[in-house]
Amino acid sequence: MPDVSVLEVNLHGQAIATLTNIQGDRTLFAFNQEYIEDQNRPMLSLSFKDDQGELITAFRPIQRMLPPFFSNLMPEGPLRRYLAERAGVNAEREFFLLWMLGQDLPGAISVHPAAGDALPPMVEEALGESERRNTLRFSLAGVQLKFSALQNGDKAGGLTIPAEGVGGSWIVKLPSQQHSGVPENEFSMMTIARMMGMDVPDLRLLDLEAVSGLPEGIGDLNGQALAVRRFDRSPEGPVHIEDFAQVFQVFPDDKYKSANYRSIGRVLGIETGDAGVAEYV
Repeated sequence: MPDVSVLEVNLHGQAIATLTNIQGDRTLFAFNQEYIEDQNRPMLSLSFKDDQGELITAFRPIQRMLPPFFSNLMPEGPLRRYLAERAGVNAEREFFLLWMLGQDLPGAISVHPAAGDALPPMVEEALGESERRNTLRFSLAGVQLKFSALQNGDKAGGLTIPAEGVGGSWIVKLPSQQHSGVPENEFSMMTIARMMGMDVPDLRLLDLEAVSGLPEGIGDLNGQALAVRRFDRSPEGPVHIEDFAQVFQVFPDDKYKSANYRSIGRVLGIETGDAGVAEYV
């Protein structure tokens, strides 16, 4: 394997930055010069703004992991292990995991190898041709086993998980093998939230038989799946989003330890004004 591999970071389909994996499995992030000089550039993340609102352009390399913004795009727990195993990469080597999953990411971002290689060299060596064709190439953050899906055109309202898991305007959250009733519980909580006046996406419970294209190797599942319409997808294209772990540059393992409601409210006040804070409260 070469000592240097480069991934191109695209926002709304435009190349804006690179991630470079160098010797020692270190990853360096850098914005493209054209993006830096563009005064009307789209914002990748609030975490890349300094105290004066200017773009931060100096970054240090990180060992094995990706910078927090990108690390929080990666799946966790069972979903991470499943996708990494299917992809033929070490789940802890985030650069190569992103290489495999970067075609379809949360928000309006996508990541592709700059050299045009479809797969990392170690994947070419580890997987046969049929396995490479069936590799899933998407990522959804979180630990729950879930996939992006397309709405079927029939009256039954079923969903289809597309080839390679890429595309789709719905998220299908599957039943847990460890805990019963997880999709049903989330459906109930979100329904209560809507009744209280909160803005929640469209959602419904589905029998597993109504979900076609489920990939192999997910085990025996019982119960219903939860289908949630993606708010980061629209008829006009992907809608860019980020979560507050990304805003505060917190790695996934620390995302419930390093911020509080007050700090979230402070960011909302700066970025959205009183109306955003009022909605938050």
